[in-house]
Amino acid sequence: MFKEFKEFAMKGNFVDMAVGIVIGAAFSTIVKSLVDDIVMPFVGVITGGVDFGNMFAVIKNPVEGATYATLEAAKEAGAVTINYGLFINALVTFVIVAFALFIVIKGMNAAKAAEEAAEEEAPEPEPSDEVKLLTEIRDSLSR
Repeated sequence: MFKEFKEFAMKGNFVDMAVGIVIGAAFSTIVKSLVDDIVMPFVGVITGGVDFGNMFAVIKNPVEGATYATLEAAKEAGAVTINYGLFINALVTFVIVAFALFIVIKGMNAAKAAEEAAEEEAPEPEPSDEVKLLTEIRDSLSR
């Protein structure tokens, strides 16, 4: 069983997948920071200072009639909230990641197509002098 697992683990697909997952996790962290620290503040300025991270709706309030200025304050008070602002942040992050992956895959497909086109256009190599001589001998013997 260990031998089978070792063969499976050493296959290229498994290693490629592992590398992809690690790079994807690192890329996700970078994109999350891009969205939270760069994109959303601009969106907040454009929308009049709205902080999407603190957009929420209280669906169950432990204190009758209490309001909360921040999501953190609502959670500390024990309020049950729907955090639609965090969902908007996640949605923006997804769109950026999806677009970045689209660009990467499009570039890879273009490079692959160019490589295949170059292989198709490459002329057949000229046979060596030895091959030409052997072909002449074969042709003269077959007459």
